[in-house]
Amino acid sequence: MTQAASITVARGDGIGPEIMDATLRVLDAAGAKLDVEEVKIGKAVYESGVTSGIGPEVWDSLRRTGCFLKAPITTPQGGGYKSLNVTTRKTLGLFANVRPCASYAPFVRSKHPGMDLVIVRENEEDTYAGIEHQQTDEVAQCLKLITRPGCERIVRYAFDYAVANGRRKVTCMTKDNIMKITDGMFRRVFEEIAGEYPQIETDHLIIDIGTARMADSPEMFDVVVTPNLYGDILSDVAAQVAGSVGLAPSSNIGKSCSMFEAIHGSAPDIAGQNKANPSGLLLAGVMMLRHLGQGEVAATVHNAWLTAVEEGVRTGDMRPEHDSAGSPPLGTDAFTDAVIARLGKTPNRLPTVEATGTAAITIPELKQHTPVTKALVGVDVFLHWDREGRSPDALAKHLNVAAQAADVGLSLTMISNRGVKVWPEGLPETFCTDHWRCRFKAASDSAASPEGVIRLLQSIHNAGLSFIKTEHLYTFDGKPAYALGQGE
Repeated sequence: MTQAASITVARGDGIGPEIMDATLRVLDAAGAKLDVEEVKIGKAVYESGVTSGIGPEVWDSLRRTGCFLKAPITTPQGGGYKSLNVTTRKTLGLFANVRPCASYAPFVRSKHPGMDLVIVRENEEDTYAGIEHQQTDEVAQCLKLITRPGCERIVRYAFDYAVANGRRKVTCMTKDNIMKITDGMFRRVFEEIAGEYPQIETDHLIIDIGTARMADSPEMFDVVVTPNLYGDILSDVAAQVAGSVGLAPSSNIGKSCSMFEAIHGSAPDIAGQNKANPSGLLLAGVMMLRHLGQGEVAATVHNAWLTAVEEGVRTGDMRPEHDSAGSPPLGTDAFTDAVIARLGKTPNRLPTVEATGTAAITIPELKQHTPVTKALVGVDVFLHWDREGRSPDALAKHLNVAAQAADVGLSLTMISNRGVKVWPEGLPETFCTDHWRCRFKAASDSAASPEGVIRLLQSIHNAGLSFIKTEHLYTFDGKPAYALGQGE
């Protein structure tokens, strides 16, 4: 007999309690072996003074169970509240967000009846690190952080997922034609790891045309792997194109814990009205059962749901391609009962689900890389400057005087504004804000030092210029590891 798997369950806010009740009823009726620990998260916890929306007792439960089935939550209006989803993903190291997007046409209206793809999204890094600063009156900054270990984990997971689930192709999407260092790293790691999976077809697309092609021709794709922000947008596009965001499940996978949820929100406008569609959370429960090694039960639930959909069982948001007066939409409870009544059945027209790809994918330890030779060759000094008509030439004069006074071998080589070179030989048409990047470089590697940078900053300060931050310019194994200014 299969041993019961311990899971942490949160019923959430809005429609959350209704769809969680429906999901647990179906899983129980199908024979899932689950030992449930219930916890409270979300709106009430936020309003009790816990700004993360999740208390210490929940972390204790998740450490015990390693598995979280979570209903949608409501974040109170107003500032000071952090995203509970982001907090959970980052705190527990849930690095892989997996979102299957399939069409159920003609039983659910879809622009692409043959669509069946999976988006594997990096879940912890990118702009979702949430590191933002107001730097001047006119300019705010959000840091985009991409790490090599983060790239390696998510890319390898995408390939391992493809192998475990009989998928034939993995597509990488980035914007590495613009962000050559950050997105460039993601693509390079993808191409390195792809060589270890010769049985899997691969390709790479720039994210903008890739998204357009997915919306128009999703049959081109099978498994798609992307950095965090692109994956968040792309997966909602794909879910809506497939038929409805309301049907889409999601898993968040980590080494010691995983979380399963619907991708939609808490829909407080229909809460308590027996109208909510439990399908997204129920299919997330199917993903959870596979992860827990209960693949037979997962297939039973999934096939019952497919059979119900095929036989016209639907909630109000599941519009078939040809509406029929004989198939009125059902409420949450009746829809759940209809799925339970079909346990043990398989669909006739929709593809039957097999109990494959069961159990959690093994996440290997990260490889240690040989350290590179790192050399400091200069510094970018960011200034808040709004004088002398914002003239780049005037600013350059002040900075050259400061550099000469510092006498540390660092010379001004470029000034940019919003990334565009405006000195030397800038164009008068370029609009300038009050935020300037001023690049100083050494004549040779040996001339640059942290002490020299400090002395340069002191000289800039003495000249009455307000510096905001610095970014050191390095070479790694002799190769520049910083971006040129646009037009440089």
